Amino acid sequence: MAFLFGCAAITVITTAGIVLVLGSETIHFFRATGESILEFICGTQLEPEAVPPRFGILPLIWGTMLIAIGSSLIALPIGLLSAIYLSEYAPRKLRAVLKPTLELLAGIPTIVYGYLALLLVTPALKGILEPIGLQVETFNALSACIVVGVMIIPMVSSLSEDVLSAVPRGLREAAYGLGATKFEVSTRIVLPAGLSGVVSSFILAISRAIGETMAVVLAAGLRPQLTFNPLTSIETMTAYIVGVTSGEASAGSPEYLSLFAVGMALFVITLTLNVISGFVLRRYREVYQ
Repeated sequence: MAFLFGCAAITVITTAGIVLVLGSETIHFFRATGESILEFICGTQLEPEAVPPRFGILPLIWGTMLIAIGSSLIALPIGLLSAIYLSEYAPRKLRAVLKPTLELLAGIPTIVYGYLALLLVTPALKGILEPIGLQVETFNALSACIVVGVMIIPMVSSLSEDVLSAVPRGLREAAYGLGATKFEVSTRIVLPAGLSGVVSSFILAISRAIGETMAVVLAAGLRPQLTFNPLTSIETMTAYIVGVTSGEASAGSPEYLSLFAVGMALFVITLTLNVISGFVLRRYREVYQ
């Protein structure tokens, strides 16, 4: 029991340590720069090297949300439909091959997805869109959305398939006994019964997209801007952290301290999504005897 308690305590202590470090350095950042939280979150100018420096991270938040929403529009429907097929339609032998093959996507290093965006996705977008008059930059948000969307498909598909497969067989048989078709059973019986788990998988996948780093850095670039054009370069919160840590910011400088403030903002966003996921799971969870 002591060993099990120690293992559980490690996770709690690690989380508390992360929050403590981020929180203390974030407070130090606001004291050193004199900025308010509102100016930090809602400011549109991110110029760490200006005099005085400006640290408005709204362009970073916008870029992060753009990637998360764009990748979700790709991953969520494909992942859910794949889960329905694996759970309700695929023969057992075919499912035993398809599911592990699909989950292999989750094992590919994220930096490989970034190079895939540069060497395959972006040239393909240029070849398709530039002939019709749309200019595609080398680093662009759409390419990042595509590769991140492909990256999180296994999370949506695997988790949703596990949830749908756990729906009791009796519900399916009762629906078939009333004359329902397989499609009606899948979409009107099984899916609503496992909806809480499916929604939770959606939120976890979105959290994964928000925290993605290397693929976004290589695909979307490092230009903080507020834009609705997905064919131009943007910068996410994780990309900003990578850019500053790989630069020449000295320890203790406002630019260096901004890393912790941005990290804290990112932590709050992902924590909020996880809390929402837990609420949905508790509120709409179906319990079967």
